[in-house]
Amino acid sequence: MTNEKTPYEQGFAMPAEWAPHEATWLAWPHNRSDWPGKLTPIHWVFAEMVRKLAEGEKVRLIVQDAAAEAFVRRTLRKAKADSPNVEFFRWPTNRSWSRDFGPTCVRHGGPAPEVAIVKFKFTAWGYKYPDWQLDNRIPGRIAARLGLPKFDAVVDGKPFALEGGGIEVNGTGTLITTEECFQHPTVQVRNPGAGRRTYEKVFRDCLGAPNVLWLGEGIVGDDTHGHVDDLCRFVKRDTVVLIQESDQQDVNYRPLRDNRQRLSDMRLEDGGKIQVVELPCPRPLFYDGMRLPASYANFYIGNAAVIVPTFNDPADRLALGILGELFDRPVVGIHAVDLVLGFGTLHCLTQQQPSK
Repeated sequence: MTNEKTPYEQGFAMPAEWAPHEATWLAWPHNRSDWPGKLTPIHWVFAEMVRKLAEGEKVRLIVQDAAAEAFVRRTLRKAKADSPNVEFFRWPTNRSWSRDFGPTCVRHGGPAPEVAIVKFKFTAWGYKYPDWQLDNRIPGRIAARLGLPKFDAVVDGKPFALEGGGIEVNGTGTLITTEECFQHPTVQVRNPGAGRRTYEKVFRDCLGAPNVLWLGEGIVGDDTHGHVDDLCRFVKRDTVVLIQESDQQDVNYRPLRDNRQRLSDMRLEDGGKIQVVELPCPRPLFYDGMRLPASYANFYIGNAAVIVPTFNDPADRLALGILGELFDRPVVGIHAVDLVLGFGTLHCLTQQQPSK
C-alpha cells in the first residue's frame, strides 16, 4: 500500500453496486478484434447504455483521442443519447472492458465521507492477451484527474493483479469470488504463488471485505476463466441471484448446481444465511464453433435503472421479471446478442464510482 495503514484499517470499504453513484465509467468500443465485423452495431448498443445510465448519474466516457470524441458525440446525438451528464476523457485504451481495468473504488463513510481508488494491476485476464498496458494505466489517470486518493495493491513488493469482474460485494463485509478465476494453478494465473489466504487478505485490506466466499467454476465460454459477474450477484445485503441451467445435458449444469450447493452452506459476515434466487440461462449461443458466455447475471445497477442483457430468447422475459421483483428501480433489457460476441456484456463494460 502507499500508506502505512491499509484502506480497511482507515475505514474504507467497497460499497455495494446499488449504493448511490456519482458516475459510471465506460470506454467507447474501438477494438475490432473483440467484435469481428460487428463494431458498428456495438456502437448503437453502447449508445443505448449511455442513454439509460445518464438519466440518473454522470457517464464518464473514455475515448481514444479528439477524433474519436467527435465521432462518439455524433453517434450519441443520432441515438438521442447525448446528455449534459456525459463527460469525455481522452485516454487511449486497449479494449473497453471497464469493469476489469477501470477504477475499483472504496468509500469512507465517516464525518467527512471520502472516495478513493484501489489500483490493482490489470494483466488482460492472466496475460491471455499481450496488449494490456494502456488499460493498466487508466485507474491512475482517473485518480490524478479527479484528485482522488489512490492505494496501490502490492503483495511482497509486487503489484497485485485483480479484475473487477472477478469479485462481488454486498457492501457490509462479504465478498464472493470463484476458485476457477483466482485459484487455478495453471490457467490464466494472475498472481503466481498467491494462495487463498493471500487473496483473502487482499480482499480484506484493500476492499474492506473480511468475509470471503469461494464458489467453484464459472460458465463455459467466459474467456476470463471464471468471473463471478457472469454467475452470482448480490441484489441485497443478504440476497444473491445465481444462474442455473435446467438442461441436465448442458455442460454448465453440474458446475452451476455445485455452486448452488456451496451457497447453501455459506454464511454472511453476521453469520446469517444467504437468500438465493435462481436466474435461468438463455439457450446456448455460438460463434464460429465457440460457446459464448450469455448470462442474465451480467446486469449493471445504475442509479436510475438496472440494465440487463437480453438474447432474443424465451427466458429473457422470465429473467427480467425475476430481477424486476428484486430491485427498487426500473429493470430494463438491452439487446446483447452482438455484444456477447466480445465474451462479455453490460456489467463487463461498466464500472461504478460511488458518491461521497
